[in-house]
Amino acid sequence: MKSVKWFFVVLLMCSLTSFVAKDRPTGGLSVGDIAPDFQLPANDAEQPVQTLREKRGHLVLLSFWASYDGASRLMNANMGYALSQAPQHVEMVSISFDEYESMYHEAVRSDEMVGHSCYREQRGEKSSIYQTYRLNRGFSNYLIDANGIIIAKNIDPKQILSYLN
Repeated sequence: MKSVKWFFVVLLMCSLTSFVAKDRPTGGLSVGDIAPDFQLPANDAEQPVQTLREKRGHLVLLSFWASYDGASRLMNANMGYALSQAPQHVEMVSISFDEYESMYHEAVRSDEMVGHSCYREQRGEKSSIYQTYRLNRGFSNYLIDANGIIIAKNIDPKQILSYLN
């Protein structure tokens, strides 16, 4: 009887721990994948249409975030600051999935992201970018080399600065 109780306790513990997310989300693309091309969302009528492919030729940090997701917004702002201090040029492409334009503009202004390439994807979770980069498991960032290959994922400011040195 005593061993049966322990068996159920161990079984219960194993079941509970199997639902705990480990570290960061596992969704999205992986290091070594070619970054899928997409059309950057136009922020105004005068902005020329660009694609991610047009950014090739140097390092690009592709950062996905939303103002309603505090962790992704903070990471985006911290990465913007870190890249402004970087020893070499890395172009940052910051894409927000904010539904409301006013929230997006306020976040860009207050996070001092004005000097970076910031875009707002109006279709949010229904957008092809969201689907292609499989962001349903969480927002992430990708460091992309000059050939369009993902060389780092979910990189933080300390990691990117050490990577660039």
